[in-house]
Amino acid sequence: MTGRIGSIDRRWFERVASARLPGGELLPPLSAAANHGRLWFGSAAVLAAVGGPAARRAARRGAGALALASLTTNAVAKYAVRRRRPVMTAVPAVRHLGKAPWTSSFPSGHAASATAFAVGVALEAPRYGALLAPVAAAVAFSRVYVGVHYPGDVLAGCALGAAAAAVTCYWWPPRPSPARQRRTRVAAPALPDGEGLVVVLNSGAGKGVPGRIPAREHLELLLPKAEILARGPGDDLDEVLDEAVERAGGPGGVLGVCGGDGTVNAVARRAAAAGIPLAVFPGGTLNHFALDAGTSTFEDTAHAVQRGEAVRVDLARVRDGDGADVAGFVNTFSIGLYPDLVRKREKLEGRIGKWPAAAVSFVEVLRTAAPLRIRLDGHDRVLWLLFAGNGQYLPDGLAPAHRPRLDDGLLDVRTVDAEATLARTRVALSALGGALRRSRVFRAERVEELRLSGLEDVASLAYDGETAQAPDALLLDKRCAALTVYSPAAPLDEIAQRARTLTLVANRRPGGDRG
Repeated sequence: MTGRIGSIDRRWFERVASARLPGGELLPPLSAAANHGRLWFGSAAVLAAVGGPAARRAARRGAGALALASLTTNAVAKYAVRRRRPVMTAVPAVRHLGKAPWTSSFPSGHAASATAFAVGVALEAPRYGALLAPVAAAVAFSRVYVGVHYPGDVLAGCALGAAAAAVTCYWWPPRPSPARQRRTRVAAPALPDGEGLVVVLNSGAGKGVPGRIPAREHLELLLPKAEILARGPGDDLDEVLDEAVERAGGPGGVLGVCGGDGTVNAVARRAAAAGIPLAVFPGGTLNHFALDAGTSTFEDTAHAVQRGEAVRVDLARVRDGDGADVAGFVNTFSIGLYPDLVRKREKLEGRIGKWPAAAVSFVEVLRTAAPLRIRLDGHDRVLWLLFAGNGQYLPDGLAPAHRPRLDDGLLDVRTVDAEATLARTRVALSALGGALRRSRVFRAERVEELRLSGLEDVASLAYDGETAQAPDALLLDKRCAALTVYSPAAPLDEIAQRARTLTLVANRRPGGDRG
């Protein structure tokens, strides 16, 4: 059977080698451009630089899938199956590569890398994946056309690359599309051109269009009638919020925020207390809340504000033993080593992906960490960390990525036990193997409230990127459906929205067409 397949493979190779295709002269340089993944890493850099959040996630997953496919192909598969390269007598000399490859012909590393990158991108951003698919297919076909691989080598490489992209989902599940989110829709005031919207703009907010336009200018471009209150480096946030709430408190008024999750937390609590809808513009580094609310870009939020489209959101509370508010959170709360883990993970995840960064960071922090002895709902526990999310996060484990709902009325509580035999070693191995969520030292449960006591040895607690001193006892619970947040009812075309914004930017420049 193997001999028959090899014979068919050689016949198809000879047909492609002798073919004269229109535009075929572009295939040899394209094949060479993909050497060592240069074409794909360059594509990832472009996506990350000029695309939105989905494009950046797609770039990271594509690069990770490519690295995995390349490692598997070149370090394992080529040594397991040693196949000679095709004889190139039938291939015109003009197609020959400048430097012929010397490794095993099976499987094609170029095909594996091209497919892995394209499929990886498509898992996060199908439209970008569709744009890359023809290029990836051309690179794969070019390896036969230039005479360095048999068709079977290329097909095997494509299969291996697709498998590598699929494997990344085990460690790093893709964020579901907005259409699959289970958000509860509610009515909100529709504000044409943003009239009646008062936006608190943090001075540290990033650019609306990466590398092109400042956040304030972007807001003015999309919602020209909105009022913007900028918080400067020396301004007191509470005073700015007091002014913003007062100005937005009239009939039909809406409070907005452009900043990171810490600023969003502060503004969200004020909006809920005043009963004012909230518009969140993603102006921070990670923008966790904005992503879960379906407003990953300024365009998403502006679209929802002008059409009056919104969702219902719970707010989580942190109170001391006397019932006094200590803090609140729209995303997460934690004690133990989790805050240090997050800081280290965020430094790495842009390069290696969220789960690998979480595993490496957890092992590094665990080496010097001391376990916590606390009481949870009256039960004594010894823990490495405690994490609580405002709503259920997916996936389980130490790298929670997204929430399907923002008003489920539950706290997502996760703990890592430090009492088990060889607990430190077991936790480290489980984290590195991506199996922590199935380990006996890891627990996850969803509750309506959580009581913590015996916190005398806990120096601080962390919530939404901020920290506070921990009292001796805490109660975590929810204010259900406390907030209305603008969110588009249907997912927007990110590519079309970005093109429209860039056109508006160009028209504002001197000499641009303003008609």
